[in-house]
Amino acid sequence: MSDQISITLPDGSVREYPSGVTGLEVAASISEGLARNVLAAKVNGTVQDATRPITTDAKVTLLTWNDREGKATFWHSSAHLMAEAMEALYPGVKFAIGPPVENGFYYDVDLNGQHFAQDDFKKVEEKMLELARQKNEYLRRAVPKAEAIHYFEEKGDPYKIELLEGLEDGSITFYTQGNFTDLCRGPHIPNTGFIKAAKLMNVAGAYWRGDEKNKMLTRIYAITFPKQKELDEYLHLLEEAKKRDHRRLGKELELLAFSEKVGQGLPLWLPKGTMLRERLENFLRRAQVRAGYSQVVTPHIGSKQLYVTSGHWDKYGEDSFQPIRTPDPNEEFLLKPMNCPHHCEIYKTKPRSYRDLPLRLAEFGTVYRYEQSGELHGLTRVRGFTQDDAHIFCRPDQVKDEFMKVIDLVLYVFRSLGFNDYSAQVSLRDPEKKEKYIGSDEAWAIAESAIIEAAAEKGLQTVHELGEAAFYGPKLDFKVKDALGRKWQLGTIQVDYQLPNRFELEYTGSDNQKYRPVMIHRAPFGSMERFIAILIENTGGNFPLWLSPDQIAVLPISEKYEEYANDLFLMLQESDIRGYVDLRDEKIGRKIRDAEVNKVPFMLIVGEKEQAEGMVSVRRKGEGDLGMMSVEAFTKLFQQLAQPAAQLERV
Repeated sequence: MSDQISITLPDGSVREYPSGVTGLEVAASISEGLARNVLAAKVNGTVQDATRPITTDAKVTLLTWNDREGKATFWHSSAHLMAEAMEALYPGVKFAIGPPVENGFYYDVDLNGQHFAQDDFKKVEEKMLELARQKNEYLRRAVPKAEAIHYFEEKGDPYKIELLEGLEDGSITFYTQGNFTDLCRGPHIPNTGFIKAAKLMNVAGAYWRGDEKNKMLTRIYAITFPKQKELDEYLHLLEEAKKRDHRRLGKELELLAFSEKVGQGLPLWLPKGTMLRERLENFLRRAQVRAGYSQVVTPHIGSKQLYVTSGHWDKYGEDSFQPIRTPDPNEEFLLKPMNCPHHCEIYKTKPRSYRDLPLRLAEFGTVYRYEQSGELHGLTRVRGFTQDDAHIFCRPDQVKDEFMKVIDLVLYVFRSLGFNDYSAQVSLRDPEKKEKYIGSDEAWAIAESAIIEAAAEKGLQTVHELGEAAFYGPKLDFKVKDALGRKWQLGTIQVDYQLPNRFELEYTGSDNQKYRPVMIHRAPFGSMERFIAILIENTGGNFPLWLSPDQIAVLPISEKYEEYANDLFLMLQESDIRGYVDLRDEKIGRKIRDAEVNKVPFMLIVGEKEQAEGMVSVRRKGEGDLGMMSVEAFTKLFQQLAQPAAQLERV
C-alpha cells in the first residue's frame, strides 16, 4: 500500500495526503473554519464519520450543516444523545430504532410502564444539552456478533437482539458517546459539542417494526440545531405552518372533509373544493391537448392477473388492499393501485406502426393504496387519490425528445401556480441491490442515460440519488420549495423499458419488423390531493384569482338593494366570474369581514348610490377600497388581473 493517497475534492482539485488521513484532517488542511464545521465526510459516494481513516485514493466531499447529508448525520447523532438522556432519566428504558427524518429525528423506546408525556419534554431537553456540553466523542467499534448479543442480553434490550439476528457477523458496529452505547452502522458527528439547541416535538405510539401484531412502543420526535437562533427560527416557521395547515384551511374554507364512516384516508371534496380541483384539471387538460395527448378513462378495479403481469402484485401485493372476490371462484379483482397497466392494455387494442408513435395517453385516474392509519395525514398521505397520469409510448429514438417535452410541461405547471423555487432529482437504481429491480442492465443503462442527458440539455440543476428509482425504471423527481421554505416532492417523470416487455407491446418498424416501444410515465401534479394540499399551504388559502372558488362576493347594504345585487351578479356570471350574493341580515361590516376571512379576492358593495348610478363599490382583499366603478370597468379590471392565468390556460 502506498504511503500517499490522492484526494479529489468537489471542485476537481487533487491533493496528496498520507494514507489513513481523516476527513477532519483534510478539512483542517484547507481551513480552520471548515474543520470547525465539518460533521461528516462523503468518501467515494458513501457518508462516513469525519474521523474515520481514508486509506485509498478517493473522491471526498466534506459535509457541513448546510448539506442534507450533514444534517442527517447531525440528527442521527442527536438521536443517540437523546437516548443517553432518556437512559439517565428513565432507568430500565429499552431502545428500538432512532433514525433521522426530514426535520429532526425520532427514537422508538419501551419505557416499561414509566410515564412519559409532553410535560416531561423539558427535563429531557435540559439533560441532552448538559450531556452535549461534555463534548463526548462518538467512538466507533467493530464488534463480533456473539459479543454484541451478549452485551444486549446483559443489558436486557430485546429489540437490539432482534435486530442483531438479521445482521451478518463481521458487519456489526457499536457507537459509544459518554455513558451510552448503541448498535449502529453510523455515521456520526465528531462529538456532542456540536449540538447547541434541542427541542422535543411530539410523542406518539408506534408498533415495533411497523407490525400491528407487535408491541406498541413510544416514539419520541425531536429536533436539534447547532445554534439556538436556528431553533427559534424553526419554531417560528412551525407556527406559521400551523396557520397554513391545509387540514385547517380546507375545513374553514369548506373545500374538503373527512368522515370516519366513509373511512380513514378517503377525502370528501365539497363543492368549493371540487370547483378548485376541476379548474386545475381543466387547466392541465387544455395544455395536454395542445401537447398532443389523448384523454382516456379506465375502471377503478382490475383483474388480479393484470397486476401479476405488470409485476406490481409480486412487488406490493402483500402490503396492498387485498383482492376483491366475486361469486365466481375463478375471479379476483384489485382496487386499481396505478393506471399504467390499464394504459398498456389500451395500447394493445390495435396494431401500431412506427408512424403512430409517439402515442400519448392521459387520464385523471383515481387509484387506491393501503397506508397504515398512523401514516395518514390530511391530503398528503391518503388511501385514495387521483393522479394526473399520462403514459407516452414511443420509439427508442424519440425518448429523449419526448422526455424534454414532458420537462417543459412540468415546469410550465410549476410557473403557472407560483412554484418558482424547485429542484430536480435523478433517481437511479442502486447497483449494489439489483435484485430490487426488474429488467436488464442494458435497458437500465439506456434509460438512465436518457434522463441524465435530457435534464442536462434543459439546463436543470440536478442531484443524483442511487436507490431511489422505481422498481421498473429510473425517474426524474421534482421538488418545490413553498412560501415557508419547505420542500415537497411533486411532479415525476419515469422512463420504462420493462412494462412494454411484460405486456408484450409491439409496433411495426419501417422495415416491417416488430419492435418494443419505450414507455414514459409522467405526472406533473403528482396527485391532485397532494398538489392541492401544498397549494393551500403555499398560498395560505389566498389562491390565484383564476383558481379561487369564489372570486367575488356581492354585498348589498340592506334588503332594498338585493334585487340590484342579484342582477349585478348575473351580469358578472356572463363574463365567467364566480362568486355569490350575501343576502344575510347582517351589517355590511360583518359581511366584509366574513368575505375577507373566507379569502374572497373581491367584495362588491351595493347601496343606494350604486343602484341609482348602475355602479359598484369595489374592495380587494389585502388592498382595501378601490372606489366606485361601472360594471364594465370592474369586469375589465378583473380580466386584466386574471390575464396571466387566462393566457396560461390557452397554452
